[in-house]
Amino acid sequence: MICQKANIKITGAKLVLISFIIFTTLSCNPTKYVPSGDRLLKSNEIAVTSSGVPLPSSVSRAAMKPYIRQQPNKKIFGVRFHLGLYNLSNLEKEKWPHGWLRRIGEEPVILDEVASERSAGQLQSYLWSKGFFNARVSDTVRSDGDEAKVVYDVIPGKPYTIADIRYDIQDSVLRGQVLIDTMNCLLERGMIYDVDLLRKERQRLERFIRDIGFYTFSTENISYRIDSSLMKYQVIVWYVVSPRETIDSRGQQKTENHLMYRIRDILVYPEFDPRTALTGGEEYTGSLDTTFYGGIHFIAPPGRTTVKPEVLAQSIYISPGSLFSVTNVERTQSHLTDLRNHRLVNVSFIDVHSATGQRRDEGMLDAVIQLTPMQRQSFTVELEGTNTGGNLGGALNLIYQNKSLLRGAEVFSMKLKGAYETLTEDVSGFRNTQQYGIEANLRIPKFMIPFPAKEAFIRNRDPRTVLQAGYNYQKLPVFSRSVANISLGYSWNGNRYTKFSVNPLSLNVVKLHYINPEYQAVIDTMPYFANSLRDVRIVGGRYDFVFNNQMIQKSKDYWNIRVGFDIAGNLLDAVYRTANAQTASDGTYHLFRQPFAQFLKGEVDAAYNYRFNEASSIVYRVFAGVGWPYGNSEVMPFEEQYFGGGSNDIRAWMVRTLGPGSYVLPESAFINQTADMKLEANIEYRFKLFWILEGATFIDAGNIWTVRDDFDRPGSRFSFGTFLDDIAVGTGLGLRFDLKFVLLRADFGLKLRDPQDREGSKWIPFNRPFDRKNDLTMVIGIGYPF
Repeated sequence: MICQKANIKITGAKLVLISFIIFTTLSCNPTKYVPSGDRLLKSNEIAVTSSGVPLPSSVSRAAMKPYIRQQPNKKIFGVRFHLGLYNLSNLEKEKWPHGWLRRIGEEPVILDEVASERSAGQLQSYLWSKGFFNARVSDTVRSDGDEAKVVYDVIPGKPYTIADIRYDIQDSVLRGQVLIDTMNCLLERGMIYDVDLLRKERQRLERFIRDIGFYTFSTENISYRIDSSLMKYQVIVWYVVSPRETIDSRGQQKTENHLMYRIRDILVYPEFDPRTALTGGEEYTGSLDTTFYGGIHFIAPPGRTTVKPEVLAQSIYISPGSLFSVTNVERTQSHLTDLRNHRLVNVSFIDVHSATGQRRDEGMLDAVIQLTPMQRQSFTVELEGTNTGGNLGGALNLIYQNKSLLRGAEVFSMKLKGAYETLTEDVSGFRNTQQYGIEANLRIPKFMIPFPAKEAFIRNRDPRTVLQAGYNYQKLPVFSRSVANISLGYSWNGNRYTKFSVNPLSLNVVKLHYINPEYQAVIDTMPYFANSLRDVRIVGGRYDFVFNNQMIQKSKDYWNIRVGFDIAGNLLDAVYRTANAQTASDGTYHLFRQPFAQFLKGEVDAAYNYRFNEASSIVYRVFAGVGWPYGNSEVMPFEEQYFGGGSNDIRAWMVRTLGPGSYVLPESAFINQTADMKLEANIEYRFKLFWILEGATFIDAGNIWTVRDDFDRPGSRFSFGTFLDDIAVGTGLGLRFDLKFVLLRADFGLKLRDPQDREGSKWIPFNRPFDRKNDLTMVIGIGYPF
């Protein structure tokens, strides 16, 4: 048995005091190991003297900061935490903990005035590159005892703008193509001169030329020069496109027009083994068989390949006779990787020059695609630990996966799972809960629809068909039930940041096998729960849209937005009403002797991540969701309802104990509060501490509500005029243990505003003492909360 009190031994005031003492101790005497005569770099300041002209964001203080060579020691909440760890060590000792403290800490950053001077020069060069040719930057050191601050005085002056963009194209073959493409130029007349933009235009132009067949063309064949002789703070930008340089038969260098290249043959090695190819040489290549399909040569060992040639051909955007295109090469590599059947995908080209009988002003290429397959089948055992509001448990998953079930790159997975969790008896009256289930998933790399999808859509949107089925049995002391589901879905890409998915058909069958008589007596007096916990069929569909602009490289900031919409029961309701079917004794239509649910549900989940530096970041998150039961349903099915509290929610409340609204939960053995609507906002500041340990501080706010009056739970209905008074607010501190393969999390939440307080202000600080049992909660989770 797990008792909640065992998790709460520190009051909120003590927790804040302990944190204050730790940070204060670490910040004491930051110059402890600063050599005599030297100074600790306290901060850098960029002071910009404006000339009255609004400065673009490209020359803001944030944009200039990376060009300062010396940065002061990292800070967390204004405290040089990592420097404090370093200073706790004894430099004359190597044994633990002194050597360990120095490894996880950070050495003091000693002011280097030479570096400051060079930083001023770099800042000036940066401003010149942004069109501020008259900019001046100077550095000043201001000392305060053993610490010093460097002030960089920036006088940007008036920026130069682009008067005209001109072209000097020295290749007669390219001249017409480039001039036609000038309408897509990134530069415009009147723009402030910017070297970075000039370079981006150079790269764009190079990509355009390579996309129309010029295989050997590169950015080295494009240069630009600047003419600033106009003397009116304006420049003329000249782009120079040079011809290619070759060596003639006499060994002399000469220039000639660039060649356009076409694809001659496409050679695909679907079972390529790099090690055997390297050691076997011609013996290896001689043992391979060639199959011709769709204009492509598939070269593989005798026997069946893991993936059918027609499936691979669908992901290849290069075709014989077509002009070389770097975009088609990248798309081919990307789509072949997305099949999730190859651990290595390599696309290369062999220049075979002009073939006999072909035009001599065109080159020929053979495309070679080497695919190294993954292991086709795998078995995985997963162990999970859970702790929700003090409820300890674990789960065991046995997973089988086949990456090409029918040789069409269909990824099939099956998971057997079992979970056990011990519940807090003095809060809930429960002892434990058990779950057993099986899930199957088949992901097909094309749309399985009656009418064929357009070829352009297939190649551009990477469509998928997903079939899912599952069965889950849940056993709690108060009831036991099973949930069976099956669904058909489709997913596709929008652009590089967006994804779409539609489940036009899904069926969920919820069956209640057992219910405790005492619990039955309780919910019989509460129609909302009585209607939620019953046998039901859910027949409907779902639409999801996801936007994520996080790049593979660490982004400075990015958004992650998900929008979902569910609809259930409308088609069945229309059929029953059209057929004039009779309702059952409970006044609802039944499907296979069970009522079916009818509702609409919409959700929006948006998170914005901003990274201050390598050691700290902040995340803002907003969630809004609402379900509306109607027609054949009086309330939302239990699986579709919202709850408040827990490790991924408002962490100052235990799971399912918050709300709905201002409803005050009576002293009861059964706590399981759910509702139809949810609003939530979170702010979490994350920072690295040392070793595998990360820290966080957070503020959570929100609640759940019903969309209709629930007379058994007064104050639970959402109202635009009063919902702000129902908002719960919690704060707290968190620890994260980054084990690389998994991140473990422990969060300590403290209530700040409790909507269930009926007497006096609902804000707890300065209005009543904190209750260590009810106002402080520890939750444990896996991964970040959002």
